[in-house]
Amino acid sequence: MSLPLLDPREAWKPLPASAWNADLARHLLRRAGWAARPEDVARAVQQGLPATLARLFPATPPPLDRPVFLARAEERIIELQGSRRSATTPEDRQAIDREMRELNRLAAAEFAFRWLQTAADPARSAYEKWVFFLSDVYVVAIDKVYRAENIYRHFDTLRVHGAGPAPALAKAVSRSPAMIDYLDLNRSSRRAPNENFARELFELFVLGEGNYTEDDIKQAARAFTGYRHNPRDGFRLVERETDRGEKIIFGRRGPFTGDQVIDLAFEQPAAATFLPREMARFYLTDSPPPADYFAPLGEAWRVSGYNLRELCLRFFGSLAFYHPAWRASFIKSPVHYYLGLVQDLGLDVIPLERSTLQPLRQMGQQMFQPPNVRGWVGGRLWINSSTLAARRQLAQTLCSPFDEQRLNADEKLDLEAARDAGRRRFTVDEERITAFTALGPQGIADRLCDFFLPGRVDDGYRAALVDYLSSARDAAAFEDRARRATIAVLQSPEYQLC
Repeated sequence: MSLPLLDPREAWKPLPASAWNADLARHLLRRAGWAARPEDVARAVQQGLPATLARLFPATPPPLDRPVFLARAEERIIELQGSRRSATTPEDRQAIDREMRELNRLAAAEFAFRWLQTAADPARSAYEKWVFFLSDVYVVAIDKVYRAENIYRHFDTLRVHGAGPAPALAKAVSRSPAMIDYLDLNRSSRRAPNENFARELFELFVLGEGNYTEDDIKQAARAFTGYRHNPRDGFRLVERETDRGEKIIFGRRGPFTGDQVIDLAFEQPAAATFLPREMARFYLTDSPPPADYFAPLGEAWRVSGYNLRELCLRFFGSLAFYHPAWRASFIKSPVHYYLGLVQDLGLDVIPLERSTLQPLRQMGQQMFQPPNVRGWVGGRLWINSSTLAARRQLAQTLCSPFDEQRLNADEKLDLEAARDAGRRRFTVDEERITAFTALGPQGIADRLCDFFLPGRVDDGYRAALVDYLSSARDAAAFEDRARRATIAVLQSPEYQLC
């Protein structure tokens, strides 16, 4: 860290209203969301920080409706499971398995597009990014969960409970069909408790390493036995598999249930600082200060009843969040890079796998498929020669006319459905470039430097852009240079940061 940080006793105090300005508004919008569009910056400055945060993190988050195909696919999969049980030949079972895999693949892709489209909406970006952060804490992966429907339900659980008390969220997650499958609660019984969920509850969800014992894990695992789910009814507790006996956890003795174990975990001192530090790792720096630095923030969060919305309002409204050491210094994740491009360029998410999900995979972040239970590591690991090349190619593609002749019949239908839903701007076309050139060389340079790039831009950089644009010999050459300059900025090392 090149700059000394604030004393922790001061760091988490509110930013004074007199300090709020456009530069800080851009920082907030790029970190809490994906990009800082001029109109959003102006609104935030006019409203002030408290009102802006209250809008970005609503007390009652809007729902994300279940995608139509996902619901139909789930019904068909349930039918196929019944057919598989009565199938008489290996060939019949293999055919059913292939159909179920394809249905799940398509349903997962549809949900990914639907989530990306929702997250790209500036009115919902901050809260959807918060849901994405929570999914990087309460990790599940579709390769083990298998069912796209259960991934959707898991994200819905995070969304619904993400603005309320953290203990309630943890309890809801323990009942999530995706989590039950991912951490093997579906195989945990009174005779053979599985320790996976109890271990991750303490280590990765609530407390962090070193704040529990192996005996705490073994005893807690007994409290989560009998957790099951089925496609029709969701969570159910199988009494005959549930251990109702006395347990000793964190030095306390009693016939604790799973919910009571979660309450015990949040009574431990480490619970107050664990999630705030994870927030800093996700939103500020991949090398956050020690947990002790977050003690004042954690204490305020504990006093609030571990209310997650209150934590967001305090974290994103603090002096620490706007400290110069944590500005224009954080490498965007692939999802952040992509959605930042979409917002900066005023585009819609293209509902085509080869145009959206495949580039995300090439950049190192496959939707709903984190590498392990710890989630995405991020930071400098996002950038290597191949992932940087994929980022450059994505910027080039989104700034080039869209060639529909290369699409197959199914892709054309998907595109038409998106247009029927009002989503039509998939790449920067000639009309958009013509409108952009109306800003003139200085206006284009200012837009690219002030709203696309974080931090202060060197005067020489800005002047070089103006000179390059001004030297165009005619209108056609000026439009070409405006497009090339935009692509160059979006491919630059500075644009990889926020």
